[in-house]
Amino acid sequence: MTTAAKQEAKGTTLIEAIRQGIHEEMTRDESVFVIGEDIGAYGGAFKLTEGFIDEFGPERMIDTPISEAAIVGAACGAALLGMKPVAEFQFIDFISCGFDMLTNYAAKSRYRGCGGIQAVFRGPCGSGVRGGPFHSLNAESFFLNTAGLKMVEPSTAYDAKGLIKAAIRDPDPVLFFEHKKLYRLPRLREELPEEDYIVEIGKARTAREGKDLSIITFGAQVLNALDAAEHLEKEDGLSVEVIDLRSLAPLDKDAILATVKKTNRVMILHESSLTGGIGGELSAIIAEEAFEWLDAPVIRVASIDAPVPFAPQMEDYFLPGLDEIVEACRRLAAY
Repeated sequence: MTTAAKQEAKGTTLIEAIRQGIHEEMTRDESVFVIGEDIGAYGGAFKLTEGFIDEFGPERMIDTPISEAAIVGAACGAALLGMKPVAEFQFIDFISCGFDMLTNYAAKSRYRGCGGIQAVFRGPCGSGVRGGPFHSLNAESFFLNTAGLKMVEPSTAYDAKGLIKAAIRDPDPVLFFEHKKLYRLPRLREELPEEDYIVEIGKARTAREGKDLSIITFGAQVLNALDAAEHLEKEDGLSVEVIDLRSLAPLDKDAILATVKKTNRVMILHESSLTGGIGGELSAIIAEEAFEWLDAPVIRVASIDAPVPFAPQMEDYFLPGLDEIVEACRRLAAY
């Protein structure tokens, strides 16, 4: 980007918001440090920590071998000794290499009487950027069944900064998913408050008010939901409410049930594959606790049950698209 273009681009991108949040917490608290592959001298695969090593030094910007299991293990050990690690996965797909340490140690440490693991495990997730099957994962359903882990995924710059700061301050392990397609998206640039703030983990937000039906979603699909809602309002006169979960564990059940009671029709939208996805859990919550408020079956829209294709046309087919979301909403409204 040229200097002139940088001057014209106003507001903070999502990736810069995360960068600011980590930087502020490292400045505020000397026990916060970053650990991961190429996060120091190189500045991270997406340059999120570029320049940090010059300011904070190699003792707080720790470059590691290519071993996610070692990164998670070192972060857990440091947390038990009172440090507050922010561990980076270059792509969230490789969190699978640290799965055992996360689920059998970090998540259970407090329950076993060893104390909480105050650590953040963060990295880029998501499809739509032609990353292929090994760099496009949405991993939330892998960990949804593990008590002791918190999970968040922001869809705005404001939430990204507030949630990363809240995650670093949280006394227990937090998985922080960042959809890479949103990192530098001009649409998400916004002016952020100068004063310190956090976004509470466990609270959803209403991204758009509506009265005819609700779309419950998170991450990059929030933008698709908002685009679909705008289209449906113009073309069909439908008023669509969009709920951005932000927090995937714990879920904001109050917000979920409130939108069901308000619109009586619900579509759940997520980017990971349909089978075994978080949409099934959300559907169960609604069926068990708000069935009498429903005027139509709960609809799920998600990616097909396949690895993420690399070919652009196949990836577009794989992902839930605007047309698919709009048509699902129309079926829901007409039921």
